[in-house]
Amino acid sequence: MSDESRGAARTRLTPREAAGQILTAVGVLDAETVPLQAALGRVLAVPVVAPFDLPRWDNAAMDGYAVRGADLPVSGTTLAVVEEIAAGRFPARALGPGECARIFTGAPIPEGADGVIRQEDATRLDARTVRIEDLRDVDRNVRRRGEDVEHGTCVLEPGAELGPAQIGVLAALACADVGVHRRPRVAILGTGDEIATLEERDAILAGRKIASSNTYTMSAMALQAGAEVVDLGIARDDPAALRERLDLAAGADLIVTSGGMSVGEHDYLRALLQDAGGALLFWRIRMRPGAPVGFGRYGGVPWIGLPGNPVSTMVTFELFVRPAIRKLLGHGRLFRRATPVRLAEPVSTNAPLQHFLRVTLTPEPGALSARLTGPQGSGILSSMARADALLIVPENRDEIAEGETLQAIRLDESVHVPEAPY
Repeated sequence: MSDESRGAARTRLTPREAAGQILTAVGVLDAETVPLQAALGRVLAVPVVAPFDLPRWDNAAMDGYAVRGADLPVSGTTLAVVEEIAAGRFPARALGPGECARIFTGAPIPEGADGVIRQEDATRLDARTVRIEDLRDVDRNVRRRGEDVEHGTCVLEPGAELGPAQIGVLAALACADVGVHRRPRVAILGTGDEIATLEERDAILAGRKIASSNTYTMSAMALQAGAEVVDLGIARDDPAALRERLDLAAGADLIVTSGGMSVGEHDYLRALLQDAGGALLFWRIRMRPGAPVGFGRYGGVPWIGLPGNPVSTMVTFELFVRPAIRKLLGHGRLFRRATPVRLAEPVSTNAPLQHFLRVTLTPEPGALSARLTGPQGSGILSSMARADALLIVPENRDEIAEGETLQAIRLDESVHVPEAPY
């Protein structure tokens, strides 16, 4: 048995179990009040109850003439135009028999009217008279008071994500400020003597250092998930340097590190966590890429330790860190939905682990077709740039034939579900 296989045999948690432990230990953040203009993408912390009906009054659904249906037994009927009601104005009086009002979209319907004849179905004879040519809109084209929202009803529940439509509803209800869950402060730390930020570009170009792509991808993924990023920089492979950087995370809501989670003699993170009095809940998962994932607490702050290989970092961030950020934000649906895909080529795996393979997707009649991005090594970061989805290969499958159907997590999927799809 290979070293990797022996390591796999020692692992205890499935990816689903690991996600469950993380999310059990991570809580929803407290609420804050923000201006409505700053609430896009935030998660509602308090219910929104309508302070009034919407619409506030019966109003015209189009430009035309507000009429009484009882006055229109047949087409060609002539009515007296008693006033003109523009949007933003209110009727001066009720309509009597044989009367109508010129009205414009959004303007309040005068008392007595029960429909709006569109202007193209009427002929204006003079300033005070109109002939109704078509009766198709009798009793129609009126937006009724409260037909959208009734006063006192709960319009949005806690946990609702505020998108453009929700922002519009809140604006219509005169909600200038809104209570939302606070954005989590996620501290990002890279580890390793060999890596450097782009501030050391010359050393990277000269081949003396390796660019720390992980810190940039993790920061981007955290921002995309809705977090605020606290950049802890890069820690050398030294316990004192690691402790110094981790101590800068005080006040953060989540710490995410990459590297230092394997079994090498320079991988200090697990020992440091325990020496500092933190809790280490797990450190390996039955998956590839990304088996050496750790979870615990440092200084009371939840910590997720990701592998150092670039693909492993991105895959495990998607599966474990992103749902944790969404929970901190107050979301109830934490995981991207999986979708069935049909394999366009045979797929084989060589370890008794659940695999998450990078694939491209092509629409075909009746299905999405999935094809590997190419070699699946955990250091081939460009494969993530080409990938549309992560193909989920169950732990008990090592050979999957072309044409079989598996589940895949689309990396652009906007629909979320409460349970992990893996």
